[in-house]
Amino acid sequence: ETRSEEGKEKVISGYFIRFNEETELYKGVYEEIRSSAIVNSLKANDVRCLFNHDSAVVLGRTGNSTLQLRADDVGLWGEVTINPNDKQANDIYARIERGDINACSFGFIPLDEEIENRSDGSVKFIVRDIDLKEVSCVTFPAYPQTSISARKHDVEAIKKQKFDMRKQ
Repeated sequence: ETRSEEGKEKVISGYFIRFNEETELYKGVYEEIRSSAIVNSLKANDVRCLFNHDSAVVLGRTGNSTLQLRADDVGLWGEVTINPNDKQANDIYARIERGDINACSFGFIPLDEEIENRSDGSVKFIVRDIDLKEVSCVTFPAYPQTSISARKHDVEAIKKQKFDMRKQ
Protein backbone atom coordinates (compact mmCIF):
# COMPACT_ATOMS: atom_id res chain seq x y z
CA GLU A 1 0.00 0.00 0.00
CA THR A 2 1.02 3.60 -0.49
CA ARG A 3 0.08 6.66 1.49
CA SER A 4 0.77 10.34 0.92
CA GLU A 5 -1.02 13.42 2.10
CA GLU A 6 -0.55 16.94 0.76
CA GLY A 7 2.82 18.20 2.00
CA LYS A 8 3.53 14.97 3.89
CA GLU A 9 5.92 12.07 3.32
CA LYS A 10 5.29 9.22 0.89
CA VAL A 11 5.02 5.87 2.65
CA ILE A 12 4.91 2.27 1.43
CA SER A 13 3.55 -0.33 3.84
CA GLY A 14 2.55 -3.97 3.89
CA TYR A 15 3.35 -7.46 5.11
CA PHE A 16 6.79 -8.67 4.14
CA ILE A 17 6.38 -12.07 5.85
CA ARG A 18 3.23 -14.07 6.57
CA PHE A 19 3.65 -16.34 9.58
CA ASN A 20 2.53 -19.97 9.76
CA GLU A 21 1.61 -20.14 6.07
CA GLU A 22 3.13 -22.83 3.91
CA THR A 23 4.89 -21.55 0.79
CA GLU A 24 5.98 -23.77 -2.08
CA LEU A 25 9.55 -22.80 -2.94
CA TYR A 26 9.56 -25.18 -5.89
CA LYS A 27 7.98 -28.56 -6.72
CA GLY A 28 8.03 -30.77 -3.66
CA VAL A 29 9.78 -28.28 -1.36
CA TYR A 30 7.82 -26.14 1.08
CA GLU A 31 8.66 -23.65 3.79
CA GLU A 32 6.80 -22.12 6.71
CA ILE A 33 8.04 -19.22 8.83
CA ARG A 34 7.05 -19.25 12.49
CA SER A 35 6.38 -16.00 14.35
CA SER A 36 9.35 -16.68 16.64
CA ALA A 37 11.70 -16.59 13.65
CA ILE A 38 12.18 -12.82 13.52
CA VAL A 39 12.27 -11.88 17.21
CA ASN A 40 16.07 -11.73 17.47
CA SER A 41 16.54 -10.00 14.11
CA LEU A 42 14.10 -7.23 15.01
CA LYS A 43 16.11 -6.54 18.17
CA ALA A 44 19.61 -6.77 16.71
CA ASN A 45 19.65 -6.17 12.94
CA ASP A 46 19.75 -3.04 10.82
CA VAL A 47 17.30 -4.41 8.24
CA ARG A 48 17.13 -2.78 4.81
CA CYS A 49 14.09 -2.33 2.59
CA LEU A 50 15.15 -2.98 -1.01
CA PHE A 51 13.52 -3.15 -4.41
CA ASN A 52 13.59 -6.65 -5.97
CA HIS A 53 16.27 -7.78 -3.47
CA ASP A 54 18.74 -5.39 -5.14
CA SER A 55 21.18 -4.00 -2.57
CA ALA A 56 21.88 -1.07 -4.92
CA VAL A 57 18.26 0.11 -4.51
CA VAL A 58 17.77 0.85 -0.81
CA LEU A 59 14.41 2.41 0.02
CA GLY A 60 14.98 2.62 3.78
CA ARG A 61 16.46 0.89 6.82
CA THR A 62 15.65 0.29 10.44
CA GLY A 63 18.99 1.74 11.58
CA ASN A 64 17.98 5.29 10.66
CA SER A 65 14.22 4.76 11.25
CA THR A 66 13.24 5.19 7.59
CA LEU A 67 11.93 1.60 7.84
CA GLN A 68 9.67 0.53 10.69
CA LEU A 69 9.06 -3.20 11.23
CA ARG A 70 6.74 -4.91 13.69
CA ALA A 71 5.41 -8.41 14.15
CA ASP A 72 1.75 -9.18 14.81
CA ASP A 73 -0.47 -12.27 14.59
CA VAL A 74 -0.44 -12.15 10.77
CA GLY A 75 3.23 -11.59 10.06
CA LEU A 76 5.99 -9.02 9.75
CA TRP A 77 4.48 -5.70 8.82
CA GLY A 78 6.64 -2.85 7.61
CA GLU A 79 6.44 0.78 6.64
CA VAL A 80 9.14 2.59 4.67
CA THR A 81 9.30 6.36 4.23
CA ILE A 82 10.35 7.33 0.71
CA ASN A 83 13.19 9.80 0.27
CA PRO A 84 11.68 12.76 -1.63
CA ASN A 85 15.08 13.47 -3.24
CA ASP A 86 15.53 9.92 -4.60
CA LYS A 87 14.07 9.76 -8.13
CA GLN A 88 14.37 5.97 -8.27
CA ALA A 89 12.52 5.54 -4.96
CA ASN A 90 9.78 7.91 -6.13
CA ASP A 91 9.46 5.96 -9.39
CA ILE A 92 9.08 2.72 -7.42
CA TYR A 93 6.48 4.41 -5.20
CA ALA A 94 4.51 5.43 -8.33
CA ARG A 95 4.57 1.85 -9.66
CA ILE A 96 3.27 0.53 -6.34
CA GLU A 97 0.66 3.26 -6.10
CA ARG A 98 -0.63 2.35 -9.59
CA GLY A 99 -0.65 -1.37 -8.76
CA ASP A 100 2.08 -2.43 -11.21
CA ILE A 101 4.09 -3.76 -8.25
CA ASN A 102 2.05 -5.35 -5.49
CA ALA A 103 4.12 -7.95 -3.68
CA CYS A 104 6.73 -8.26 -0.95
CA SER A 105 9.46 -10.69 -0.05
CA PHE A 106 12.39 -10.99 2.34
CA GLY A 107 16.01 -12.12 2.45
CA PHE A 108 17.32 -14.18 5.33
CA ILE A 109 19.67 -16.89 6.56
CA PRO A 110 17.92 -19.76 8.39
CA LEU A 111 19.35 -20.36 11.88
CA ASP A 112 16.96 -22.91 13.39
CA GLU A 113 14.61 -25.10 11.41
CA GLU A 114 12.93 -28.47 11.45
CA ILE A 115 12.87 -30.61 8.31
CA GLU A 116 9.65 -32.55 7.79
CA ASN A 117 9.86 -35.44 5.33
CA ARG A 118 6.38 -36.14 4.01
CA SER A 119 4.94 -39.46 2.89
CA ASP A 120 4.44 -38.12 -0.64
CA GLY A 121 8.18 -37.49 -0.97
CA SER A 122 7.97 -33.75 -0.48
CA VAL A 123 9.94 -31.83 2.14
CA LYS A 124 8.86 -28.98 4.37
CA PHE A 125 11.17 -26.64 6.27
CA ILE A 126 9.62 -25.19 9.41
CA VAL A 127 11.74 -22.14 10.22
CA ARG A 128 11.95 -21.13 13.88
CA ASP A 129 14.75 -18.54 13.77
CA ILE A 130 16.31 -16.48 10.99
CA ASP A 131 18.91 -13.80 10.49
CA LEU A 132 16.75 -11.28 8.63
CA LYS A 133 18.85 -9.18 6.27
CA GLU A 134 16.30 -7.36 4.14
CA VAL A 135 12.71 -6.97 3.09
CA SER A 136 11.81 -6.09 -0.48
CA CYS A 137 9.05 -4.68 -2.61
CA VAL A 138 9.12 -7.09 -5.55
CA THR A 139 7.74 -7.54 -9.02
CA PHE A 140 7.55 -11.33 -8.62
CA PRO A 141 7.17 -12.55 -5.03
CA ALA A 142 9.58 -15.35 -4.21
CA TYR A 143 12.00 -16.29 -1.52
CA PRO A 144 15.50 -14.96 -2.19
CA GLN A 145 17.61 -17.13 -4.48
CA THR A 146 20.25 -17.66 -1.81
CA SER A 147 17.73 -19.41 0.43
CA ILE A 148 16.39 -21.46 -2.47
CA SER A 149 19.89 -22.55 -3.38
CA ALA A 150 20.52 -23.56 0.21
CA ARG A 151 17.24 -25.47 0.22
CA LYS A 152 18.19 -27.31 -2.96
CA HIS A 153 21.41 -28.43 -1.28
CA ASP A 154 19.49 -29.56 1.81
CA VAL A 155 16.96 -31.49 -0.29
CA GLU A 156 19.74 -33.27 -2.20
CA ALA A 157 21.31 -34.28 1.12
CA ILE A 158 17.96 -35.61 2.36
CA LYS A 159 17.44 -37.59 -0.86
CA LYS A 160 20.92 -39.09 -0.53
CA GLN A 161 20.27 -39.96 3.12
CA LYS A 162 16.98 -41.69 2.18
CA PHE A 163 18.69 -43.55 -0.66
CA ASP A 164 21.49 -44.72 1.65
CA MET A 165 18.92 -45.91 4.22
CA ARG A 166 17.08 -47.89 1.52
CA LYS A 167 20.37 -49.45 0.39
CA GLN A 168 21.05 -50.66 3.93
